[in-house]
Amino acid sequence: MKLDIYQIDAFANKVFEGNPAAICPLQEWLPDDVMQALAAENNLSETAFFVPNGDSYDLRWFTPGTEVDLCGHATLASAYTLFEILDYVGEEIRFNTKSGVLTVARSGEYLRMNFPAQPPVPCETPSQIVEAFSQEPSECLKFADVIAVFDSEEAVREADPDMVLLEQIDCRGIIITAQAKDYDFIARWFGPRTGISEDPVTGSAFTQLVPYWAERLNKTSFSAKQVSQRGGEVQCELDGDRVIIAGKAVKYMQGTVDI
Repeated sequence: MKLDIYQIDAFANKVFEGNPAAICPLQEWLPDDVMQALAAENNLSETAFFVPNGDSYDLRWFTPGTEVDLCGHATLASAYTLFEILDYVGEEIRFNTKSGVLTVARSGEYLRMNFPAQPPVPCETPSQIVEAFSQEPSECLKFADVIAVFDSEEAVREADPDMVLLEQIDCRGIIITAQAKDYDFIARWFGPRTGISEDPVTGSAFTQLVPYWAERLNKTSFSAKQVSQRGGEVQCELDGDRVIIAGKAVKYMQGTVDI
């Protein structure tokens, strides 16, 4: 069997920026173990598969180690593939996912994703956080991820955590965040439990970060950056119980998989 595959850099202005995702358009679902094997072979933080369903698409995401319930950058990359490569007709795409219906719309040079807000709640700081980062955050919260808030931008940018310790924390991943000089806030995301030491740009993390920073800064629109090695800029806003996450994407590669 031959499958088309595309590698898209999401939240990027040009190739080699943002977060790469592999996108596999399908006409019908492959067995789960085959999709998981493809994601492991691609060895990117996410591989997305979508299947047409009437006037929408069913969408699923896989890390190299597991299927996940929500992924931002691979949703952005899927929409880019449909709009820019597969000639999707229309200004908005609807995806049916494990996290409900997600829409992506054109907005000038940007693609705007409409995701459910996931407000984190305060929690006790896991001892592994303090030990892994060699400092204690000023706040700690949790939803899908544990969020450690630091007082300085440098603490986030210069962090070099112990992944063995982070893997012991019972959560999807660990976000660290702080206010920044050139952005409303910056963040990084670590997910050793999902097979990702550090994700370049984690769109789904902003469904948790935006509600937090909206309350903290008393505003609803933000310019943010995920300050991984590749880095990626994210425009985001809180709209009631939804979070709008906007970014650009570019095609790095396309090819064929033989399985």
